[in-house]
Amino acid sequence: MPPKKKEEEKPRVILGRPTNHVKAGVVGMPNVGKSTTFNIMCKMSVPAENFPFCTIDPTEARVEVPDPKWRKLCDMWKPKNEVPAYLTIFDIAGLVKGAADGEGLGNAFLSHISATDAIFHVVRTFEETADGDMATHVEDSVDPVRDLEIIRDELRLKDVAALEKLIEPLEKEVKRDGKAKEKKDRLEIMNKILEFVKEKEARFGAWSTKEIDVLNECCLLTSKTALHLVNMSEKDFLRKKNKWLPKLKATARLAALCRDSPHDR
Repeated sequence: MPPKKKEEEKPRVILGRPTNHVKAGVVGMPNVGKSTTFNIMCKMSVPAENFPFCTIDPTEARVEVPDPKWRKLCDMWKPKNEVPAYLTIFDIAGLVKGAADGEGLGNAFLSHISATDAIFHVVRTFEETADGDMATHVEDSVDPVRDLEIIRDELRLKDVAALEKLIEPLEKEVKRDGKAKEKKDRLEIMNKILEFVKEKEARFGAWSTKEIDVLNECCLLTSKTALHLVNMSEKDFLRKKNKWLPKLKATARLAALCRDSPHDR
């Protein structure tokens, strides 16, 4: 008998849209240093003042991604054109508690996040500016762990609302045509995602390939890759010590325990 042909391995499906033009948003509470972070990353000078909602409309910048290997390959092979990797970064206005319900122009700001592929989540650990002035905070106190949870909750609640809006017409279609297996399967998957997102962020789920396909179509905010950036005073940065760092690390470890998905990045 002739040997059996090996089945070709299907490419692994991962959360997120496939693209060569990655977009990332700088996200966080008002006045935690998002615009300052954006300016440093993008070598720009957008206004960054000591009051909430200094940023309203998102600012966009395209920056080259440093890659020593790419430079080395270019030097080695001398290509006619050198095209490095670029990252588009958006400075997005601050979110507040209740943003998912429209607080602080929350719906508009959340829609700006939905246009990105990843999130730089900024939190602040200092109370005074470099000039010695008190750095204002919309919650009247500095607590980066609380801020982190507020933003996570707002993104998650927005996803819950978005899923419920998508599920409603699909349920009607399934009722009209009970034999539509594809729609029934999709409805089942979306309900599963909804129940999960009511408790946790979508990117922490152990999803099947079919479920990831549906997730990618839904473009949920909590399915985006998130990188947490801690904005601390120069003194704390130099000594690599701050009372909030252990708590933030513990929060990150707790989130890591939820990363039971083989597709998680």
